[in-house]
Amino acid sequence: MHVAVAHYPEGAGHATRMLAVARELEVRGAAVSLAGGGPGARFIDLLGYEAHVPTAVDFIGDYQGDGGLARTLTRSVPASAKRAFDFYRWLRREDPDCLVTDDMFAAMAAPLAGVPLYVCTHNAPGLYDDVVERAGAGLLTAYQVAAAETFFFPTVWPSAAADPPSVDRVGPLALDADAPVVGDPDVVVVPSTYSTALEPSVEALREAGREVTVVGGDGWEPVASLLPTLRAASLVVCPGYSTAMEAAVAGTPCLLYPFTSEQRGVARLASRATGFRTVTSPAAVARAAADPPDPPVYENGASRVAAAVLS
Repeated sequence: MHVAVAHYPEGAGHATRMLAVARELEVRGAAVSLAGGGPGARFIDLLGYEAHVPTAVDFIGDYQGDGGLARTLTRSVPASAKRAFDFYRWLRREDPDCLVTDDMFAAMAAPLAGVPLYVCTHNAPGLYDDVVERAGAGLLTAYQVAAAETFFFPTVWPSAAADPPSVDRVGPLALDADAPVVGDPDVVVVPSTYSTALEPSVEALREAGREVTVVGGDGWEPVASLLPTLRAASLVVCPGYSTAMEAAVAGTPCLLYPFTSEQRGVARLASRATGFRTVTSPAAVARAAADPPDPPVYENGASRVAAAVLS
């Protein structure tokens, strides 16, 4: 089989999750074509892949930044149409047997290109308190549930009212590739694209006597997969979904310090699962690090997604 795999361009985690699925597809004998762009493209490069790069969008940056709704309407919306068309042309050119994606615009392009669609995302309206974001996520989720052969919902939390209906719940997705452990990690702090303000928490941890490794900080060496470093750590501190799912697969306790509305929704739900706790201040980070959650125990859901798609 020839499977197209496309990832959303906001944040690196979209790429690592879809790369996890792509690599599992290859293990099972499928040929894979990749597309996506954005910050996650560096992981594609580090693993030796080539990928199509469609028009970029940045809904989070536009809407939650200074521009608000006006900037979203004038920048993200026009870029969305271009991105969907770019995906349509790419799918027509590649002519795959199916598409697996967490990208809403690839999901829109697939039926137009006559390509069977598999959606793989945690994004759901129940994560958002903001009315505009909740409405947009609701429309998108309803479309993807209707259009997809299967809507895979990768998560660690127990079934919740916030989960969309008619989805196939799978375990967390993590890119498990050969990579060195960076440094001698005790606490690993992983900022996200939209929430880099973790410096006070790093200082609080160091003042408490903890050794802290900051991903992307001074002395950080780019690696193809973060999972080996997270496995070697005693604690992970991060704002959002992607690193939390990797911590779950790594079996390392995780403190969630959310900043965006989607991150707050993820933290609210993930804190119900073993291995996770929400913190909202540097002092709370230091206190929780001294008495961390129990280690999480989760299997990587990428193998289940790949097997289901190929079956």
